[in-house]
Amino acid sequence: MLKDIRPALVLFGAFTLITGALYPAAVTGVAQAAFPRQAGGSIVLRDGRAVGSALIGQTFAAPGYFWSRPSATAPVPHNAAAGSGSNQGPLHPALAEAVAARSAALKAADPGQTAPIPVDLVTASGSGLDPHISPAAAAWQAPRVARARGLPRGQVDALVARHTEGRQWGVLGEPRVNVLQLNLALDAVRKQAAPGG
Repeated sequence: MLKDIRPALVLFGAFTLITGALYPAAVTGVAQAAFPRQAGGSIVLRDGRAVGSALIGQTFAAPGYFWSRPSATAPVPHNAAAGSGSNQGPLHPALAEAVAARSAALKAADPGQTAPIPVDLVTASGSGLDPHISPAAAAWQAPRVARARGLPRGQVDALVARHTEGRQWGVLGEPRVNVLQLNLALDAVRKQAAPGG
């Protein structure tokens, strides 16, 4: 019986070593060598301190910041450990309630804004973690951000344009704005404007 079990145990050990250690180590090594920033989580630094990842959204609620897409993760928004879609169809009552509540919050934050709210400001992405908004969503929020920060609207619009990423390789996806990086750029403007900044 031992001679029948021994080959199975040897194969089990060999495949565990190959698929559980050697292959992951090789893939990690190649990724670290070829794409070190992405393999490290695309961490965004401010003053040498990690403030987030360029790949995972964050929640911003102050009027002087651009707000991210809503998150589908619960109970903590933008929780990468719980990333998933809501799986609610367009006719689901809970989705309709969430969209209505998000629309009301956006309108309350900027009652003078009468333009239609871009859909990505009231619906979560497929993962619930998207760090980007559309240029239209950024433009919709620009008047509120400019007022809250006491900045000229043109300066805020220029920052949005500077932080708008085009389609990948010119054809894939849609133009997008990374909310964390745009908000960090806004904070940098405030620092530059401060006396001695």
